[in-house]
Amino acid sequence: MLFSVGFLAFAMILFCVNILLKRNGTFRSQHIGQSKALRKRGIHCVQAQDFEARLKNPMAVDEKSKKEEQ
Repeated sequence: MLFSVGFLAFAMILFCVNILLKRNGTFRSQHIGQSKALRKRGIHCVQAQDFEARLKNPMAVDEKSKKEEQ
């Protein structure tokens, strides 16, 4: 138990030092849409994919419902 607490405290201290030594104290964006490598592969974030899926496709064919056929 004491070892675990000590290890976590040591990890937090290293994490804080890492933040202090980095420029502006910030990390790079972890958002998928901001990654150049993922954009090259055509991988987008879920929100962007959902937005694209909800756009009306101008090439789509309107479907008739069963009520309209009767």
